[in-house]
Amino acid sequence: MLLTTPLVTSRLLLREFEEDDWRFTHPYESDPEVVRYQSHDVRTPEESRDYILRVMALARETPRHVYDLAVVLRDENRLIGRCGMRINDPELREATLWYILDRSRWGQGYITEAARALMDFGFGTLGLHRMWADCDPRNPGSFRVMEKLGMRKEAHFRENGFYKGEWCDSLIYALLDREWRALPPAR
Repeated sequence: MLLTTPLVTSRLLLREFEEDDWRFTHPYESDPEVVRYQSHDVRTPEESRDYILRVMALARETPRHVYDLAVVLRDENRLIGRCGMRINDPELREATLWYILDRSRWGQGYITEAARALMDFGFGTLGLHRMWADCDPRNPGSFRVMEKLGMRKEAHFRENGFYKGEWCDSLIYALLDREWRALPPAR
C-alpha cells in the first residue's frame, strides 16, 4: 500500500522516497557521528543510492510490510532524515520502528514529531497492535525519543549484537495500540 497522501505534521512532511533523494540522504549517511549507533557503517554515494532504490522497491510490494519514509521540512522543502517501520508479523499486527536524522537537526524534536505521525498511521490506518524499537544504550538521544513517544522500556539485552567490530547491548521499547490511544493528545 503506497501512501495515498503524505503524512503531514505542523512542521514536517513524511513521504515516499524518490530516486534522486539519495543526494539528500547521503550527507547524513556518510557522517560517522550520525551512523555511530546504526547497524550500517558510513555509506558511499552508491550505497546511499542503492538503499533508496531498495526502499522504493519495498514500497511497491503487495502486501506492503515496509514503510520507510523521507522526513521533509515543510517550510524549506528539505529532506532531513527518514523514519520507518517494518510490519514483522501481519497476524500479530506488530511493527518495528526506526529513524535517522541529519546531525544539524538533532535536538529540535523533528524525529519525535515524525515518529508520532508514523505511529498514528500504524495504529490508526494499518490497525497495528504493537510497535517496538531498539537502540544502543549509549545513544541517549534515541531512547529519549522513544520515551517522549510514550513507549516503555521492556528489556535491556546484554551484548546481543555484533556491530562494527564490537559486541553491543540493546534497549527495547514498545507501545500497544490501547496505550497509544490513552496518551494525552498533546503527546
